[in-house]
Amino acid sequence: MITQGTSAPRVAIAFGGGGARGLAHIHIIEALDELGIRPVRITGSSIGAIMGAGMAAGLSGAEIRDFTLKTVGDPRAVMNRIWSLRPTTLQEFVSGGGFRVGQYNLERILKAFLPESLPEDFSGLNIPLGVIATDYYGEREVLIEQGALYPAMAASAAIPAVFMPVMVEGRVMVDGGIYNPVPFDYLFDDADIVIGVDVVGAPVGAPVGEDQQIPRRIESLFGASQLMMQSIIAAKLKIRKPDILLRPNVGKIAVLDFMKAADILAMSADIKDELKRSLDAANTFRA
Repeated sequence: MITQGTSAPRVAIAFGGGGARGLAHIHIIEALDELGIRPVRITGSSIGAIMGAGMAAGLSGAEIRDFTLKTVGDPRAVMNRIWSLRPTTLQEFVSGGGFRVGQYNLERILKAFLPESLPEDFSGLNIPLGVIATDYYGEREVLIEQGALYPAMAASAAIPAVFMPVMVEGRVMVDGGIYNPVPFDYLFDDADIVIGVDVVGAPVGAPVGEDQQIPRRIESLFGASQLMMQSIIAAKLKIRKPDILLRPNVGKIAVLDFMKAADILAMSADIKDELKRSLDAANTFRA
C-alpha cells in the first residue's frame, strides 16, 4: 500500500465541478488521509474548488464529512443559515446585499455555510491551491492562486443564472466549470502522480431505455451545462490524461440537491477503495 514517506511519489489532485455531486470528493480526501498522503498541490473548479480549499486548509475528510452532514445535510440547519442571510435593513435589501431577483450572492452563502476555520486568504492555506474561474468578458479561464479566498471560491462556483457573478481583481467572474471542469492539466509539472476527479455525471432524468421525456426548464439548463462540461473533459483527455481519473457514482442527483448529502455519500462510497487500488497500481508502474 502506498503511503507518504521520503521515497513516496508526489501526488497532486484536481477536484472537479458538479454541484452537489461534488460532495463525493469527501471520499477522496478521506482515502488520502487514511493513506497518510498530503498532496503537493490541489486545483479545483466550482464545488471542487470549495472542497479543495477545505483540504488545503488542513481539514480532514472526516471533519469535512461531519460538518457537511450537520449543515447542508440537515434541512433545519440549512433553513437557519439561509434565514441568517436575509437583508436586515431596507438599504441592504435595495442594494442587493443578499440577492438580486433570481440570483444569489454566493460569497455570502459560503461564509454562512463553510467552517470558520477556513482562512480569508490563500496565504493561510497549508497546501498550494489553484482555483479555476471564468472571466466572463475576457472569454477565458483564470487560475486564481493568491488573494482573498472566498471571492475566488464564489467565482469558481457561480453557476450562471443561479448565482451572481463575482468581481475578482476588477474582472467579472463566473463558474470555472464553463472552461475547465476538472483542472488536472495544471498539475503535471508538480507531481509524479496526478489525480483527476470527475463528478459532472449525466443530466437528471436521462433515461436508460427508450422511454424519453422532455426535461423541465431548470433540468434543461443544468443538463446542457453537464453535456458541455463532458465534451470539454473528453477533449482534454485526448491531449493528456491524468495518471488516475476517478468518476464517482453520483447517480441522478440534481446539481443543487445538497440536502441529499447522506445519499450522495452512500452511493459514491466505492470510490474510496478504487482510489487506493489505483494509487497502488500507479506507484507499482512508476517503480
